[in-house]
Amino acid sequence: MTASTAEPPSAPGPKRRGRFLPYAAVVVLTALFLPVTLVNLRDQYGIGGAVAATLAVAQAGPLLMLAHRPLRAWWIVFPADVVGALVILGQPAEKYDVWPWPPAPLIAYLFLLLALALREPRRTLAAVWLATGAASLVLHLAGPDRSNGSALLLPVFGAVALVIGAAVRERRVAQRRLAEQETVSEAERARRTLLEERTRIARELHDVVAHHMSVITVQADSAPYRLQELSDEAREEFGTIAASARESLAEMRRLLVVLRGDGTEGERTPQPGLDRLQQLVEATVRAGLPAELSMPAGLDGVPPAVDLSAYRIVQEALANAVRHAPGAPTRISVGTDGAHLTVLVVNGPPRQPVSPLETAGTGHGLVGMRERVRLTGGTLDTGPLPDGGFRVAARLPLPPKEPPAPATPSPEDP
Repeated sequence: MTASTAEPPSAPGPKRRGRFLPYAAVVVLTALFLPVTLVNLRDQYGIGGAVAATLAVAQAGPLLMLAHRPLRAWWIVFPADVVGALVILGQPAEKYDVWPWPPAPLIAYLFLLLALALREPRRTLAAVWLATGAASLVLHLAGPDRSNGSALLLPVFGAVALVIGAAVRERRVAQRRLAEQETVSEAERARRTLLEERTRIARELHDVVAHHMSVITVQADSAPYRLQELSDEAREEFGTIAASARESLAEMRRLLVVLRGDGTEGERTPQPGLDRLQQLVEATVRAGLPAELSMPAGLDGVPPAVDLSAYRIVQEALANAVRHAPGAPTRISVGTDGAHLTVLVVNGPPRQPVSPLETAGTGHGLVGMRERVRLTGGTLDTGPLPDGGFRVAARLPLPPKEPPAPATPSPEDP
């Protein structure tokens, strides 16, 4: 049996390892340069142990900050390197001494510049390089007999490190922008797919539902002329059917406009609201369902979303009552306590037997009610009653009313 080479489920992924890699690198750099700098200052330049240790900590210790705060590290390392150069200047010169920048601090400083270039903007990098060059020039002029090339090497190699780091940073920024653009393109493709699907649904709705509703409207309008023996009640019933079919066609056309576009065209048409509840109840009464509406006058300040949701909830509840409880008395109550709009639709048990076709409901109407209520941040309570009826209660939040502005006294008031 061969051993599996797959990564265990608990093993960190590549992204997690990459996130900790910079911190591991700075720990390694610090652990390398700290003792090397100490030994270099103490043994080669003859600096005392305490001073050498302090300078080594100040010059190499801040390398721990390169992964997240390189600019703060520079504010510590740069003065420490200058102070170290001045301390070395006070020591006797040796044949192989490198001044003003010893090898270990010089290489550590180049790593610091590289880290700065990966994180800081160009203006900061230019200021850092100018400060480094100025310090090298001043130290060279302060001890020209001790300066032996590192005063020039640090600005030159520092410029190379800054250019390399800035190029890597610009490439990383370009890759991130490319990834963001690909994400935007993917979102655009998803949106285009959604619009195409909405267009297909709109086309299917138009071909199926709108066609049959148009046929119903034509037949209901022409029935009184084709059937001369119809009674007045039957003619009125056919007129009601035609009016309901035309209203359904109008709402279907509004829905098709929304599905075929981004919704802006459909929003130009006024949506039904609480002001049309009375017409909805009257149409339901003409359909054979005794219904009564209780709603206070002057319900102002209702948001359009809540207004439309309340209308659709009552509409669906009445449609369910017509299908599942024909002839049952139905009460519709709409009220408000200032913070919420309450919609209550209660119907009694059916007065006549229900056909098997009507009892086999899909439940989509209740799902639609819950979705509308959830979108407005309200609550919905539905369920059967002990007497065989059904209850639909919705509680929709209203925006808080702004207090009236205090009256400004006129100059003439005492």
